[in-house]
Amino acid sequence: MSELFYRQKTVGVAPVMIRVKLGKSVSIALVSGLVLTGCGGGSGSLGFGSLGFGGDGTGGGIFGSRIEKRPIDQWSAEEIFKRGEYDLEAGDPSEAAKWFGEVERLYPYSEWAKRALIMQAFSHHKDREYELARSTAQRYIDTYPGDEDAAYAQYILAISYYDQIDLIGRDQGLTYQALQALRTVIERYPDTEYAKSAILKFDLAFDHLAAKEMEIGRYYLKRKHYAASINRFRVVVEQFQTTTHVAEALHRLVEAYLSLGLESEAQTAGAILGHNFQSTDWYEDSYRLLTSRGLKPEAKGNSWLRQVYRQMIKGEWL
Repeated sequence: MSELFYRQKTVGVAPVMIRVKLGKSVSIALVSGLVLTGCGGGSGSLGFGSLGFGGDGTGGGIFGSRIEKRPIDQWSAEEIFKRGEYDLEAGDPSEAAKWFGEVERLYPYSEWAKRALIMQAFSHHKDREYELARSTAQRYIDTYPGDEDAAYAQYILAISYYDQIDLIGRDQGLTYQALQALRTVIERYPDTEYAKSAILKFDLAFDHLAAKEMEIGRYYLKRKHYAASINRFRVVVEQFQTTTHVAEALHRLVEAYLSLGLESEAQTAGAILGHNFQSTDWYEDSYRLLTSRGLKPEAKGNSWLRQVYRQMIKGEWL
């Protein structure tokens, strides 16, 4: 799961406290620049129990009996917000999200409600409720597009796509959505800490797409579906040139083209590989394959690889 950053800001005339003192001393890790990590469950239920709403609609037992016996609609926005922070610190982001939602419901036009909305999105993400995190973050962006936390909301939206990449198998739809959302963070908020993190994750997501193409290409190559495998490796060479998979893709093209008897294409792939990745094992393997057949890595013919060679090696784009 990705790390989320959050910067403390003021609400109204008073700052939101970095250290929240409730029934017992509790410190909430929301200081400027601090990273909040991990997900976990905790005790308490918003429906019933000592840490949630009581069955009579009263609040739970962390503010003392004088407050907890009041109906929730008699709590101040600050009290409800702090209760959400308490559950977040206690490792119960699901409960925290419900409390932050109550702030928005009971005090919809307050500064506390605006603050609670972004914290609700954060809590959903921490609870791995990614769709809820995205919808809540989008609601914040739509409602407060000019607010300084809009950058953070966009970052939560992007990361909620990014953190599902490893969960979606061969379906790359969410990966493309993650790239688009991360690009929005980078382009719209270039001077923020979120943009710096988004750049790193954009590169990783881009690499992930190339890795999926390689996985499918190797699958076809292993089963001697050479034309299908070549199509996948070609995508990596032409569209993912900045990733770590290009060297292997070129080597696999050498293998596939030699298997089809297309020596010129195999030699050209080997020439590109040798020029850009000469010190790699992939080039050594390709060189060995080619020379075992009396061939050598050199640009030949007029295939799509020859065009790639002219562009990458010769710098001839026209």
